[in-house]
Amino acid sequence: MIKAIAFDLWETLITEDAQTARRQERLRLDRIEQVLIARGQSHSADRIEDAYRRLWHRCHELYWSEDIDVPCRRQVELFLEGLELDPASFDDIALDEIEHAYAHAALDILPHPVSGAPETLAHIKERAMPIGLISNTGRTPGYVLRKILEQLGLAQSIDVMVFSNEHGECKPRASIFEQLRAGLGVEYGEMMFVGDNLYVDVHGAQRCGMRGIHFIPAQRGTAVAPPVELDFTITPDATIHHLSELPGVIERMRNE
Repeated sequence: MIKAIAFDLWETLITEDAQTARRQERLRLDRIEQVLIARGQSHSADRIEDAYRRLWHRCHELYWSEDIDVPCRRQVELFLEGLELDPASFDDIALDEIEHAYAHAALDILPHPVSGAPETLAHIKERAMPIGLISNTGRTPGYVLRKILEQLGLAQSIDVMVFSNEHGECKPRASIFEQLRAGLGVEYGEMMFVGDNLYVDVHGAQRCGMRGIHFIPAQRGTAVAPPVELDFTITPDATIHHLSELPGVIERMRNE
């Protein structure tokens, strides 16, 4: 019996196109430059942008490639090191200002709900089924994503949210699914997980004993994880191409 439904976030419930992502990036970089200038650290826009791009690769090398995540503050420290600055030379107020500039761009230039997401969440909620969410966070930390979901009108339908930068590990690690399961108060066999990534979402959920539903949106945004080469085949318990198909899948599995 399926008693709870859980979702991936990016490209499953929310998405952003390339234009939105570029606007966010420009806002993020401009704000960081302003903070540094105000602190007596004048760097060219090109140097800041270069450090910003190298930061992504550095985080992937140190953490994300091993399905480990870090607090947003650590990303800021690595960014400063990329500018050949010592993070210890900045006081907490300055670090807070840089982190705010880094983390909040997606709140000021919002992503969009995936087609059918608000209606699907509301439908599940009306059936008194608990709803959970797990997000691998990247540049936007959990404390900002919660505000984004509130702004988009999705947060009120979600009972438990787990973000990788707060948890410390990413999907498909079992520990992040365990935190969600414990928060929802159900057993793995009573849960269904819906996500756009076969490996981190479907395989990660199935490995824990959950049903894994593969969502293939008609159009993907920019928040797509890099492909992973596998020596095994992942077979989802169901595949959907629009979130409006999900209630039918839930009903079928609840009656099995």
